Amino acid sequence: QVQLVESGGGSVQAGGSLRLSCVASGDTYSSHCMGWFRQARGKEREGVAQIGNTGYYTDYHDSVKGRFTISRDNAKNTLYLQMNSLKPEDTAMYYCAASRGRLCLRGMGTEDFGYWGQGTQVTVSS
Repeated sequence: QVQLVESGGGSVQAGGSLRLSCVASGDTYSSHCMGWFRQARGKEREGVAQIGNTGYYTDYHDSVKGRFTISRDNAKNTLYLQMNSLKPEDTAMYYCAASRGRLCLRGMGTEDFGYWGQGTQVTVSS
């Protein structure tokens, strides 16, 4: 069982940066693939980035490649998402999630993740 709490969201102008954090409780955090998802108003939730349990493997949605970086600190049970060069289309509620299984699966489907945080809002103005 993993409980997740996100922080770090806020309002920023286009071109700015934010760093999201997700603190996990539970003794199995380091064995899970972790991901960041987002859901804009009126749209489906989509995978933004995921990272393997050791931090070696990462995968990104095409729209954020080169701008966002996912990382994790297993000693601190914390997941991060560094977001640079933000665009208005990045505006959404961002969620931290832990996988149902041990491995990251291709496609970053929401069905592959069984534990979710409450979300943190990111708003980017033009």
